[in-house]
Amino acid sequence: MRKRIKALICALVLGLASSCLSTPNPATGGQDFTPFMSPAKEAQIGADEHPKILARFGGVYQDPAIGGYVAEVGGRVMAHAGAQQQSFRFTVLNSPQVNAFALPGGYVYVTRGLLALANSEAQLAGVLAHEVGHVVARHTAQRYNRAIFTSLGAAVLGAVAGNQLVDQLVQIGGELYLKGFSRDQEFEADTLGVRYMAGAGYDPHAQARFLAAMGSHSALESKIAGAQGRDPIADFFATHPRSEERVQRAIAAAQVTGGAQNAPRRRQRYLDTIQGLVYGDDPSQGLVRGRVFSHPKLGFSFTVPPGYRLINTDQAVFAKGPNGAAIKFDGAKKQDAGRDVLNYLSRVWAARLSLVDVERLTINGMPAATGHTIVNAKSGGKADLRLVAIRFSRDRIVRFMMLTPVNQLGRLRQELQRTTFSFRRLGQAERSWLKPFRVRLLTFGRGDSIDGLAARLPIEGYKVARFRTLNGLGPNDRPPPGVQLKTIAE
Repeated sequence: MRKRIKALICALVLGLASSCLSTPNPATGGQDFTPFMSPAKEAQIGADEHPKILARFGGVYQDPAIGGYVAEVGGRVMAHAGAQQQSFRFTVLNSPQVNAFALPGGYVYVTRGLLALANSEAQLAGVLAHEVGHVVARHTAQRYNRAIFTSLGAAVLGAVAGNQLVDQLVQIGGELYLKGFSRDQEFEADTLGVRYMAGAGYDPHAQARFLAAMGSHSALESKIAGAQGRDPIADFFATHPRSEERVQRAIAAAQVTGGAQNAPRRRQRYLDTIQGLVYGDDPSQGLVRGRVFSHPKLGFSFTVPPGYRLINTDQAVFAKGPNGAAIKFDGAKKQDAGRDVLNYLSRVWAARLSLVDVERLTINGMPAATGHTIVNAKSGGKADLRLVAIRFSRDRIVRFMMLTPVNQLGRLRQELQRTTFSFRRLGQAERSWLKPFRVRLLTFGRGDSIDGLAARLPIEGYKVARFRTLNGLGPNDRPPPGVQLKTIAE
């Protein structure tokens, strides 16, 4: 009897599904069966999520010339996507990450980090065309509907079996459409992107070249992160599958498309446009210079001990030290910022911890409080956790979280104390002196060498590899004299 009921319910679900109207897919020419996400709903999702994306990725990069240029290139490839009914919005995000993605409803994003890595307008066009392909092919709607039907079927069958699985329907969160696309969808977006950019007059092989460049960049970042004992910073391959197969398929698609390899790449125009682009940290997000972190906008600075590596993220500043030692710096929540600093430390921040040696401090004229406890370290063994809260201003509390292996505590205690007491306010003159790194152009001369030019980079470690990756050069490539290359300088 139960089997018959299950079968009837399944038939009912499928009958309900089949009764829903399909919509034409402008990318493939086929029919999309997406009853749970209409084009109107896609547009609403994009509009709702757009402000959240801006908040997460540093806002819009404030350079009208660069923003207008990206929108122009995006509009050129969009015109060949066969999506006359679809509007698009192209946005440059103020983030050093190398990434690009799209939301349903025609919201397409590239980071300034990606713009710094690209070396021609054709490569930018390939990135934008790929993301346009995701939107036009309605990949988000397909994924969303697949998840709905999967959960619906599980919920129905589970209910018949006596399980309370109906809640799965409401647990399909709105974040689903922000997750990476499937392998097949990425391949399809690559193919569509090659078609769109070729139609717009760009070299279709540029997409494969940039996929290879992003692969080299990601490999270098992983190597640097491993040497620094940290996780790689999320980039393009966090939301797009990393695959040599994608490069080969993009090459094959370009050959099939038939676009001429000598199609205009507009390399010089691209380089001229991005010259002066902020590279790495933006002053509004804080600047890392060696062991010093400074925030010109908020007006403070601190220094971490020798051997520590600073990592600036949109959520916090981290410093990784030797033998598992680590520092995290961030701020208290707005609703707690007005509390007495000792009250905040004991009753809010460390409410679930048993702190000892809790005391008030004064750090460069600012009220502060500290305490510590012993915790279990992820690597096993015990670690000392020290918390420091500092009243920076009337409406802002900043805080240090310092983790030190117990067997290293004696050696590192003084160094961490110096870090705590290095926290200070910046004067107006100091704030004005702190400048970001920017992309600059130079001409490769007959007497120049890659090693010599790379040595001038103001960034420590892997200078030659960084310079080659920045310019899309392989390990043995030597550009001809007179070619313009990118470098990094203030």
